[in-house]
Amino acid sequence: MSGANTPVNNQGKAQPPELFGTVVVAGVGLIGGSVALGLRERLLTRHIIGLDASAAALEEALALGVIDEARTSVGEWLRAADLVVLAVPVKALVPMAQALAPHLSPSALITDVGSVKTSIAAAFEALSVRNFVPGHPMTGSERGGVSNASAALLENAVWVLTPTERTPLTALSRMRRLVEQLGAAPLVMPPDAHDSLVATVSHLPYLASLALTHMVARDERLSLLAAGGFRDLTRVASGDPRMSRDMVVENKLALREALSSFLRQLTHLAETLDDPEELLAAASEGKRTRDNLPVVKRSLLPPKYDLVVAVPDKPNQIGAITRILGEASINIKDIEVLAIREHGGAIRLGLEEAGDVDRAAELLRGEGYTTRNRG
Repeated sequence: MSGANTPVNNQGKAQPPELFGTVVVAGVGLIGGSVALGLRERLLTRHIIGLDASAAALEEALALGVIDEARTSVGEWLRAADLVVLAVPVKALVPMAQALAPHLSPSALITDVGSVKTSIAAAFEALSVRNFVPGHPMTGSERGGVSNASAALLENAVWVLTPTERTPLTALSRMRRLVEQLGAAPLVMPPDAHDSLVATVSHLPYLASLALTHMVARDERLSLLAAGGFRDLTRVASGDPRMSRDMVVENKLALREALSSFLRQLTHLAETLDDPEELLAAASEGKRTRDNLPVVKRSLLPPKYDLVVAVPDKPNQIGAITRILGEASINIKDIEVLAIREHGGAIRLGLEEAGDVDRAAELLRGEGYTTRNRG
């Protein structure tokens, strides 16, 4: 039986406890609106304020019941926010962070949903905003705007969290819980690792789609023959051109590396045209890879080897641990906050190789940490 203070939905099922009193969603579009709807539908907040430069977008969000209150500019009213979600276009993230920072409560949890993480993480560190956890829900739609927002857009999506060395464990723990309560699957990695991976799985396909559609645009006969397969392959080219441009430009360093790798693959495939057996092998590998991609991927980098570390209640513990292991070339594939207590807590490190567990444990014990293998 649920407790007296446990909210229930109209089917009588217990709901998770409210996580935040007041939430500010800066940028009331597709993703920002979906986050707001997820918070509302799952009873995770009492009050949602939409912050957007577009009065029309705010009016639409109010009419649709996505937000409770509308604001077009920052101010001291932000100090009442328990959670702030930055959902503006990626090019506007840093300017928005700079505008918000002076007005935020020190205890507020701050996150963003941008597809490029290194620049925004560095910006918030420079602004000394303590409880910032950069994030990126791996979901979306070619149809933008708050009218297309849906809480279901976040369900079962991988939601990457990219804490920096200064991110408090308590903030990361709260953010993981929020992501899980919204029905998504949190995955933790460094900001630069995220940007490198996303360059290959998201930004590179966008440029490839542009190249293919440009070829069709230059020969009307091709457009007559471009059937369903071509439309599926070039679907991402239908996204908002300005937002897509800003997204790939912001991640241009990692994207150039991905493009170089892609061009090498294309060159290799061109060479196999004279070797049918080698081309068949490449095609078979491609089919296996494509067929093994799950419809909903719960983890981009599933860790196989775990180490649990007890951490004291001191600042910069993530940074200290990652520095110790990084200097020893031990790759941390995932970080999970297992517990936060008055005098400290525990985190799980997902490591790349079995041998890394013993090496990491020895190094960390040498620095005064208590560790145990997770069976």
